[in-house]
Amino acid sequence: MTARKLRVGTRGSKLALAQTRAVLKMLSEKAPGLELQVVTIRTAGDRLPPEKRGETDGKGAFTGDIEALLTKGELDLAVHSLKDLSVELADGLKIGATPPRGDPRDALVSSKGERLSDLPKGASVGTSSIRRRAQLLSLRRDLKIVDMHGNVETRVRRMDELHLAGLVLAAAGLDRLSMGERITQRFPVDEIVPSAGQGTMAVQVRKGDTEIERIVSKINDEETMRSSECERAFARAIGGDCYVPAGAHAARNGRSLTLVGMIASADGRIVLKRSATSTDPVELGEALGEELLQLGGAEIIKGGAIRA
Repeated sequence: MTARKLRVGTRGSKLALAQTRAVLKMLSEKAPGLELQVVTIRTAGDRLPPEKRGETDGKGAFTGDIEALLTKGELDLAVHSLKDLSVELADGLKIGATPPRGDPRDALVSSKGERLSDLPKGASVGTSSIRRRAQLLSLRRDLKIVDMHGNVETRVRRMDELHLAGLVLAAAGLDRLSMGERITQRFPVDEIVPSAGQGTMAVQVRKGDTEIERIVSKINDEETMRSSECERAFARAIGGDCYVPAGAHAARNGRSLTLVGMIASADGRIVLKRSATSTDPVELGEALGEELLQLGGAEIIKGGAIRA
């Protein structure tokens, strides 16, 4: 019998390839008989030098080129970090599966093995994220935040080269690159609220391609999908594809989901944070997003305090 060949699109970074290999392994186990071909795409975001990546317009910079190839039928499916995908997907595409989630927390990598509270006064800490910057400053106003972009390995190397006290980035990325031993602290999700979808891999397919949908559904984790829908509903409600220091994390609570949502000013002086529980993921995300907007989040965003 001839194997069904599938072209799998992904970015070419070490992290993206590690995630894609994990997805391919799951597909091979759950749907044997497939011939899986990895197609690496250098996206618009990848073509920018690291120091310019913070200026990219929205989340599509690292996924738009891949989505275009998937839409045209030059790929059969694509693997993304869910947090890189716009809350409004390209026409004709859908998220076909979210495998079991990795660690959603943010993590500190300290050059001397310290926790955040142990760093010296005025310590320099690197991050690529305005969300992490705002929440770090809310915890430690004395910190000097250093803007740092690039792939995970580059950021860790630059931390050492620049003699920074630490670096904050996604724990899941470090774990997937077998760099978890560098982590000195994993922040609770209600202390530093992660980005919507952080730690989750998304397998994207074309709507109506029933054969591919059926294949990838075999590796879907329903709990991860429900949490993802909830967090993305929150992000959509607050206009989360904009340059906003905001975060959301949903987790199962019995038969319900509990969602923690956050909107902050860029300087970390205002941090609006609430939680709520419901059985409906989308209604929960939309309601908590609207609540935070009503509590002052809309003014934070409108007032332009969101730019670093």
